[in-house]
Amino acid sequence: MDRSEPRPPPQEVAEGEDFGYRLFPERRSEAKPQRSFLFTSLFTFNHKCQVMLKIALETNPYAQLLLDAMKQSGCTVHKDRHFACEDCDGCVSGGFDAATSQIVLCQNNIHQQSHMNRVVTHELIHAFDHCRAHVDWFSNVKHLACSEIRAANLSGDCSLINEMTRFKFGLKQHHQTCVRDRAIRSILAVRKVSKETAEKAVDGVFDSCFNDHEPFGRVPHSKSDAKYAYRNFQNRDRYYANL
Repeated sequence: MDRSEPRPPPQEVAEGEDFGYRLFPERRSEAKPQRSFLFTSLFTFNHKCQVMLKIALETNPYAQLLLDAMKQSGCTVHKDRHFACEDCDGCVSGGFDAATSQIVLCQNNIHQQSHMNRVVTHELIHAFDHCRAHVDWFSNVKHLACSEIRAANLSGDCSLINEMTRFKFGLKQHHQTCVRDRAIRSILAVRKVSKETAEKAVDGVFDSCFNDHEPFGRVPHSKSDAKYAYRNFQNRDRYYANL
């Protein structure tokens, strides 16, 4: 993931544990400051974030497939209710807040449409997992690890192009290595656990979660793959409807 993850509401945070809330200042327990009109004007990060989000939801096949799959599972996603553009600390790009079933998009760190598409997809995978399964985000690190593996595997985080921009390529089983590394990094970013604990959690569920491709049915390595998967998903819906 983009170094963010589901977090409980502030009042449930135990002493000494913040579940990543330190990265999302607008989600902390203290009162939010009142924003001026200028903040929400056409020239702010917030407006740009909202525009890019709208484009992602309407044109990105990864997001479109996930939105349809969640609707089919009884978890219809609404742009105004389930997404929030906020300022974040550090270099995080987004997160899924399981306490509110809301995806946080870090408006101060997302500046390109391709990045927005990837973050929205990544967090929608967490939302899909939250919808379809009884995920214990906060006390079962294996559950968290599984969703992190799926998000890294299916969102395009580990695509060849993205890895080349990180100057990482040419390794045997490179995709699997990337997925494992990013899942471990994500856990360490939001949980106060040792690297050994994070690695053990990821390795313990890696095979089953890496091979769980729902709702795509395949690993969509490119936008064209995602479009093909989306068409197959729509056709699958029509087939079931005729039974």
